[in-house]
Amino acid sequence: MPDRLMRSSGTLYFLLGAYFLLHVLIRLAMPASLELDEGQQLFFSQSLSLGYDSQPPFYNWLQYGAVQIFGTSVAALTILKNLLLFLSYMFLGMTANLLLRDKGLAAIATLGLVTITQVSFEAQRDLTHTVAVLFSAGLFIYAFVKTLKQASAWRYALTGLAVGFGVLSKYNFVLLPLAALIAVLPDRNFRARLFDWRLMLSIVIAVAVVVPHAWWFFHHTDIATGRTLGKLIGDEASRIKQIADGFGALAGAMIAFALPPLLVFRIAFGRQLPAAWKASTSWSRLIGRMLIVIVLMLILLVLFAGAGDIRPRWLVPFFFILPLWLCLKIEAAGDVPAFAPRRFGMIAIAFMAVVLLILGLRSPVMGMLGRYERPNVPYGPAIEAILATGKQKPSLIVASDEQLAGNVRLHAKDMPVAVPGFKHLQQVYTFNSSHPVLLIWRGKGESVSAAPQMLTAWLSSQPALKGLKLAGSDIARPYHYGRAGDRYHFSYAWLYPAATAD
Repeated sequence: MPDRLMRSSGTLYFLLGAYFLLHVLIRLAMPASLELDEGQQLFFSQSLSLGYDSQPPFYNWLQYGAVQIFGTSVAALTILKNLLLFLSYMFLGMTANLLLRDKGLAAIATLGLVTITQVSFEAQRDLTHTVAVLFSAGLFIYAFVKTLKQASAWRYALTGLAVGFGVLSKYNFVLLPLAALIAVLPDRNFRARLFDWRLMLSIVIAVAVVVPHAWWFFHHTDIATGRTLGKLIGDEASRIKQIADGFGALAGAMIAFALPPLLVFRIAFGRQLPAAWKASTSWSRLIGRMLIVIVLMLILLVLFAGAGDIRPRWLVPFFFILPLWLCLKIEAAGDVPAFAPRRFGMIAIAFMAVVLLILGLRSPVMGMLGRYERPNVPYGPAIEAILATGKQKPSLIVASDEQLAGNVRLHAKDMPVAVPGFKHLQQVYTFNSSHPVLLIWRGKGESVSAAPQMLTAWLSSQPALKGLKLAGSDIARPYHYGRAGDRYHFSYAWLYPAATAD
C-alpha cells in the first residue's frame, strides 16, 4: 500500500479524504461540548458581519454558511474544518507535482504536513482561523507557482483572490505574499512576472476582497486590535527584556514547529538529507529565499513592533512549505533513495493513526484521571436543566463568555444568545413578563452565586431591565466520562421585567 500511495496522486488524495472523514466521525462521536474556538464560532454564526472581534472574518463567514447547510450542530463545525484541511493538503500536493519530477517526493512533500503538529494535531483539537489561513496560504502558493511557470490572466486573478482570502483569515498573512515578491527579485526569469500588466488583476482582486472588512476595521479599531496586540505585546517594563523575550519566543516557536518534520525527514532519508543542503535549483532557491525573508520579517517584528509572545501555530502560513523545500533540495541532490518514499509513507500513516487515537481517547482518558478538559464539561445536560426551570422561553440568553455562549446556542436551538462586549453584534429584543431574560455564567466548575461584573454592567445598561434584582441559582451535572461524584457547576438567573416592576 505505501508504494502505491507514494506514487499515485489519486491514491494519496483518497487516503487523505478517508483520514479527514475519520476525524469528522470521531468528533461526532465525542460529547457535544465545544472547545474554545468551536464555541466562539457557533456564537458568531448567529449573524453575518463585516467583522466580529480581533480576528478577521473569513472563517466566520464560512462557518455561517456551514451552519445554514448543516444547522447549529457539531457537524457544521467539524465538516467545515476538515474540508479546509483536506483542500490545504491538496493545494500543497498540486504545487509539489508542479515542481517535483519524482512523484514519490511530491507525495512526501504533501504528507509532510502530517509531521507538523500544529497542522495535524492542534488544528484538529481547537483551531479555526489558523485553518483558514493555512487554506489560503496553500491556495496562494499553488497560484503563485502556476503564475511563475506560465502566466495567464486567470492565474494572476487566482493569486489575488488567495491574497484576499489570506488577509481575511489572519492579518499576519501579509508577510507571505510580501516575502514571495522579495524572493522573486534576484531571479531574472521570475522577476519578469512582476512587470506584467496582469499583476494589476492580482492587486485589484485582493483589494476588492479585503476592502469591506477594512472599512469595518477602521471603524472598530478598538475591537479589531485590542486582543491581538495584547497577545503580541507584553507588558514588560524593560525594552531590552521585551526584545529578549521576543527572540526567545520566536526561537522556541521555530524549533517546536520545524523539529518534528526535520527529524522525520532525517529518519526517512538518512545521510542524504544533510548532503542535500548544498544542492539547489531555481525553485528551491526561490522557496528558500521566501523562508529567509519571513524569518527576517519576524525578527523585525520583535525588534520594532514589540512582538513578544510568538507561538508555533502563528508560523503555520509561512513555514508549512518547509516539507516542499526539503523535497526540492533532495531532488536537486540527485537520486532519491528507493526506500525513502515507503519509509516516509509508513511514518506519516503512523502519525495519522496516533493523532486519531489521541483525539478519540482524550476525553475518556482525561475523565478517568479526573483531569477534566472542555469536552468533559456537561454543557448539554446543564443547559437543558436550566431551561426547564423557566416559566417561558427566554427572549434572550446572555452568557458570560463566547465559549459558553456557543455551547448554549448548540443546546438551546433557535434561541438568541448574547455576550456582553459585543454591542456591534447585538440586536434589539423585547423584554417583558412573557419574554424573560436568562443569564448564565460559571467559574472554573465550582459553585458560584454572584454574577460577574460584566453581566451586572450589561444588566444596568438595559433600560427595560433596570432595577431588577439579579439572584443567581446554582446547578451541577456530572462530567462526561467523569469520576463518581465529580460535578461541574453553572449559575443562572431568570429576569421577568414586568412582574418585577409591579
